[in-house]
Amino acid sequence: MAVTRVPLIAGNWKMNLDHLQSIAFVQKLAWSLRDAKHDYAATEVAVFPPYTDLRSVQTLVSADKLELRYGAQDLSQHDSGAYTGEISGAFLKALDCRYVIIGHSERRQYHSESDDVVASKTVAALRHGLVPVVCVGETADDLEKHGPSAVPVAQLAVVLGQIAADADIVVAYEPVWAIGSGQAATPEQAQQVCAALRESIAAALGDEIAQRTRILYGGSVKAANIAGFMKHRDVDGALVGGASLDVDEFSAIIRFRQHVGTV
Repeated sequence: MAVTRVPLIAGNWKMNLDHLQSIAFVQKLAWSLRDAKHDYAATEVAVFPPYTDLRSVQTLVSADKLELRYGAQDLSQHDSGAYTGEISGAFLKALDCRYVIIGHSERRQYHSESDDVVASKTVAALRHGLVPVVCVGETADDLEKHGPSAVPVAQLAVVLGQIAADADIVVAYEPVWAIGSGQAATPEQAQQVCAALRESIAAALGDEIAQRTRILYGGSVKAANIAGFMKHRDVDGALVGGASLDVDEFSAIIRFRQHVGTV
């Protein structure tokens, strides 16, 4: 039986928007999607604000009974203790976070996070009932030296080797060379790598888990190109960066079905 994966459109705000701005943004996004009669059961929507915004977003989502999901941009591999500046998964769970981004290329680049650290953080997220959005991707040099998919598959393999076979994770393929460049990978390139990632999940955890695991594309995603990505069978959504800070643009990305019809 074919598995139906609900697409996920996720907005990573990075270090943008304070807690007051986050309230205004989420309200406007919810209104925009309500006016468009968006079906959250058909396409899930999540936002990833900075830590300081999470309580405000939680309060708004709860009070207004919004169907938006939200999560954090990172978490500690530790549960508690003398780890100044770090945030435990327990804290995020207490704020009703559903998701947490792990191993984003900026964390790998600017904070020297290794594949082992990413795997440890993934385990920590699962330990606290959070769904990790595990980011993998290659630089331009990696692409030239190793070809497509080799580096992302190797990065994901370290994570897959440390989690239970029935773990609920999301994988986000983000070609580092495309992030913020305005030059996205082609839909065919994204499909090729996402398919390879799914094959690696099947090899490690079994075909059933591979077929239910959502794999997102991230890297200069916008309303003008989302339709091309979503036409491919192994691309289950998008991890959106800069475009997620524009309510109208992000709303248009979420409503990709209006451009591609039934996927």
